[in-house]
Amino acid sequence: MSQLVTHAFDEATALSYDGQRFHGHVKAEYYNMVGPFGGVTAATMLKAALSHPERLGHPLALTVNFAAPAKVAPFVIEAIPVRTNRSTQHFMLTMMQDGEVITTATAVFGMRRESFVHTEAVMPDVPRPADVPRFVAPAPLPWMQWYHVRLIRGSAFDDVQDATTYQWMRDDPPRPLDHAALAALCDTFVPRVYVKLKRPVPIGTVTFTVYFLADPETIFRQGTNELLGVARATGFSHGYFDQVGEVWSQDGELLATTTQLVYMKAPISGSS
Repeated sequence: MSQLVTHAFDEATALSYDGQRFHGHVKAEYYNMVGPFGGVTAATMLKAALSHPERLGHPLALTVNFAAPAKVAPFVIEAIPVRTNRSTQHFMLTMMQDGEVITTATAVFGMRRESFVHTEAVMPDVPRPADVPRFVAPAPLPWMQWYHVRLIRGSAFDDVQDATTYQWMRDDPPRPLDHAALAALCDTFVPRVYVKLKRPVPIGTVTFTVYFLADPETIFRQGTNELLGVARATGFSHGYFDQVGEVWSQDGELLATTTQLVYMKAPISGSS
């Protein structure tokens, strides 16, 4: 009989509950430049709320604020349901290491009902996943080994002049999609400033939000399919830039939208 192997994503976001707080451990395998990959931190915060014994409904929104880099070490998360209404439930979450706050978050859950349906956004017309080669970064970071990305346009290595990226993406090795994995995938894009300047500069995500637009059945139905990610910037100014993104299924369902604000150290040319 074959032994069930736990996916690295599930190991990195694993939590235990002592009746008051959740406990986990930052994994070196998902580390980024100066801290863990933001997507896996966001997924971990969401899983704490999902695992809370008082949680009701399904994820609607998640906002994560990165206060300080986490170390490869244990952490605790306090997850507090601060308000439960007829349609929505609101959580406040705090991640701590050595008694200091390193990440805060809010999560909103709700019951989805039949309603008017219309998608205003338009899925780009792009090549099929099989027709796009896998992207291999010149100097990949540890977390990148766990994602299979096919860059269609908009990297730091092409001649695209705007800061818009299209990419097919999934967990690697393949893992069935759920809300936590979808949240992490929303953070797999090349930083917008890299795409615009065609070079790396020091950056750090300050705050990151995901809106889950598809119902749980649609999300789970994706299985291990590659998803289309679209990301663009609307502005770079005074040490910060934003990122606005969409995640689509292959058959044209808009699964999630995402935004983030990112610190950058990109001086004006010729200044220090």
